[in-house]
Parts: sequence; structure tokens; C-alpha cells
Amino acid sequence: MLASLHAVEIRTTDGTIALHNLEAHIEGLEQQAARGTQSSQAGAALVDLIMLRAQILGRIADYERAQMLAERQVDRAPADALALLARARTRGSLHRFVEALADLEAAERLGLQGRELDVETAAVLQGMGRYEEAWSLRKAGEERYGDFESLAALASIHADLGKIGDAEPLFDECCRRYRGVSPFPIAQLEFQRGHMWLAGADRDRARDWFHAAWRRLPSYAQAECHLAEVEFKLGKRDDAIARLRRLAADADDPDYAAQLARMLAETGRPDEAKTWRAHAESRYHELVLRHPAAFADHAAGFWLSAGNDPPRALRLAEINLGVRDTPRARALLERARRRVQETRS
Repeated sequence: MLASLHAVEIRTTDGTIALHNLEAHIEGLEQQAARGTQSSQAGAALVDLIMLRAQILGRIADYERAQMLAERQVDRAPADALALLARARTRGSLHRFVEALADLEAAERLGLQGRELDVETAAVLQGMGRYEEAWSLRKAGEERYGDFESLAALASIHADLGKIGDAEPLFDECCRRYRGVSPFPIAQLEFQRGHMWLAGADRDRARDWFHAAWRRLPSYAQAECHLAEVEFKLGKRDDAIARLRRLAADADDPDYAAQLARMLAETGRPDEAKTWRAHAESRYHELVLRHPAAFADHAAGFWLSAGNDPPRALRLAEINLGVRDTPRARALLERARRRVQETRS
């Protein structure tokens, strides 16, 4: 484990207990909604909590449920700024960025202003690759509030741009500013640091941060999936495959099956690889039809690897770049173009 992981020791609530509490909170708010006694604030909170569960457990069904609830709230109260804010968050989570910005602008016209509006606007702009605009909002927020959330958001832009030297001290400092006990924000921060180091081609550091996030939240599916990916590259192939078998068995996210298929193929188990590849292919096809903006990038990655269909990957990479002009999206498109050229030569 890297020494930097011990630079700021953060104690949080046990991850299993925290997830149980999250589930109970969601259940209570859903019961309110069923009775018709839910306020707009509680309705927005329910949407946010379901999206948090989606992020931790990797449940696409939760993202879709959150979107459905948010749409319903806006239908019932089209002049409710909080309902529009909640819908903007769900749209942003599915990469419907233009629609999310429209909701945020409508909420502002209805009187919403301040931190919540700025944070969500910055998140959407950052997702689109409009980094200068997002940075201005993030920087203003950090200067005004100077807390964990504002500094972590600023660090995230540097991480997205691959500016590791700028991001790392910001990540360390925002951890020093953390005053809560919930494991969710810290585990998500640790995951983000792992993703940054993975993009920076430092597998050891990436593994350590992914492991830290997974250890803090054992049900953090995305963290464990990325941990398996790095472990496989570092030679711990059986451990990685075991992790992904467990994740893929019950997941509605095809990423786990896609990664598992690739690993099985590379370790000489073509029959099992074929089964998981077919599962991933079917699910990606379904999700791209329903949510093309959200799944074009991961589906393109699948067709470039286990799916072995570079022309299809190229079409999806082009869709992805049209949605979000980011370094990652541009790299994916370039990779797809090279693969298509190779198949034609």
C-alpha cells in the first residue's frame, strides 16, 4: 500500500452499515411517496438517494428509476425548481447534458440560485468537456465555501484533464477538510483517484486507490470492477476473474460481463468467454437503444475488445464524442479509427 494513502487517515461509518442505512432511508421516502404525503424536497431527496445507490451498487435499473421519478415530479409540478433540479441530475447521469442544462436554466428562471445550481451546472459542463466554464464555477465555489465538497470538485477537473500533479495535493487537502462520517463521499473520492492514476498508466497507485475504495465500501461494484481490471494487468489473473464472476452474476450492467469475457479469452477459456461475451453483447445492444448517450462509450470499448467489431465501435465512439468532447472520448475515437484501418489493410 502506498504511503500516500496514509497521508490522511479518515475514519468513516462501516460500509455495510452505511449501505443498510441508505436502503432504509430510500424505503422510508418511497413509502411517503406511495401515501402521497411527500414534499418536493423529500421527492428530490429520494431521487438523489436512488442515484447514490446506483453509483455504489452499479444498478442501471436505479438510474432509470430515478429518472422516472424525476420526470413524474416535473409533470406534477412543472414550476417547481427543485423538481427541475432533480430531473437535471438524472439527465446528467445518463449523459443527456443538453436537456440537463435546459432544466437548470428553467430552474434558475424560477428563482433557484446559489450553491446547488452552480454545483450541478458545473457537473454537467464538466461532463460535456466544457472544462473552462466548469472550472470557473468550481473555483468560485472553492473560494466561497472552502470545504470538502468544493475542493473535491475542483480536484476532479484536474483529474479529468490528466493534471495529476495539480490534482493530488487538492485531493489530499479536501480529505483533511472532511467533517462527515459517511463512507460514500470518501470512497467515491478514492475511486476517482484510482481512475486518475489508471489513466496516467500507474497501475500500482491505481490498484491501491481502487482497493481503498472497495475496502471502505465492499459493495462498491465499480471500484471492485476497476480493481479487478488492474489486478489482471498486474498478473493476479485468478483473483481478478473471481471478482468479476461474482460481479457479473447478478449485475444489470454489462461492463462486468464484458471485462470477464475479455479476461477469460486471454487466459485460454474460450467457451466460458463466449457465454459472457454473448451476455454483454445483448445487454449493450439493449442499453444503447434506450440510452445511447450514456452507453456509447462503454459499448464502443466492448466492440473494440471482446466484441471484436471495430466498425460498430467507431460508430459508437463518434456518438460519444458528439455528446462529450473530452480527452477520453477523443482517445476512444482515435483508437476505434486505428482499429478500423487495421482491419481494412
